Amino acid sequence: MSKQLLFIKFPILFPIIYGSVLYIFPQYETELILITILLLAETHFGATWPFFLSKSNVEHILNDKIKLFFFPVLIIIFSLIGFFFFKNLFLMIFFMANIYHVTRQSFGVCKLYTKNEQEIKFQEKFIYIFNFMFFIIAFLRFYYPVFDNFSLLYLNLIVLLLILCISILYIIKFSFSENFLTFITGVIIFYPTCFVSNPVHAIIMGVTMHYSQYLYLTSYVVKNRKNDDFLNTGKKASFLSNFLFVVIVYSIIMTFFSTFGKSQNISLSNLIIIPIVGQMLHFYLDSQLWKFSIHHNRENVLKYILKFIKST
Repeated sequence: MSKQLLFIKFPILFPIIYGSVLYIFPQYETELILITILLLAETHFGATWPFFLSKSNVEHILNDKIKLFFFPVLIIIFSLIGFFFFKNLFLMIFFMANIYHVTRQSFGVCKLYTKNEQEIKFQEKFIYIFNFMFFIIAFLRFYYPVFDNFSLLYLNLIVLLLILCISILYIIKFSFSENFLTFITGVIIFYPTCFVSNPVHAIIMGVTMHYSQYLYLTSYVVKNRKNDDFLNTGKKASFLSNFLFVVIVYSIIMTFFSTFGKSQNISLSNLIIIPIVGQMLHFYLDSQLWKFSIHHNRENVLKYILKFIKST
């Protein structure tokens, strides 16, 4: 199995491991959540910063300060006000931003590998439809509960039937390929909202696939940017001492603050806003960094991604 298939196209191994530990060893639920946040979730959020604040982006940031400086500041202010003054609505907005962000990446990964325009349109339409459906299901399960155990069984049967139908339709129209597996990854990434009892798992379990994709792609881009800098300047920059150091330190700090989310002490529990702000910035900055209609991003991101895809 190729690394691209395992970590990008169809990283199904991650939610399988997560779900297996959760249901075989339920007594370790808290530890499972924290380990996943530490190793995948916050490392993926942390990867935004060396990806964004790189030497290759300095001039681009200075030339577009409104989008790349002032907007992030406004997001920080909005997040703080929202968390402390209209928390329930803000957390709903946060969840919506999360789903939209993950959906955009799922479709973006499909586009990297798919050449057929009709196939791309099919992928886009149904990835958005299914993720919107899972958002509604999550709302009706965790924000405004309407499902009992009996109706939940029927819900899962219906959703699985829909996934089966769309899979058969895809294979009939475009045949079975690794592109199909990448499409299914985007379709099922929020499926855990249909069966988990804790909303944290709805956000983390399937999204481990998103974390894997992002970490693999950003690390490749950052590493090859540094290789090009070395070829151009002769100054060797250590990939490990930059990207990995920032990602690991960021993850440790944010995971530490995340542990206070369930604290009975209000002051301590409010510290959860720190990693939430980091995540909101990640959602926004990524929408700018991976926008390939911008020439700078094509030269500093897309160029390396296409090279990576062609290399295997």
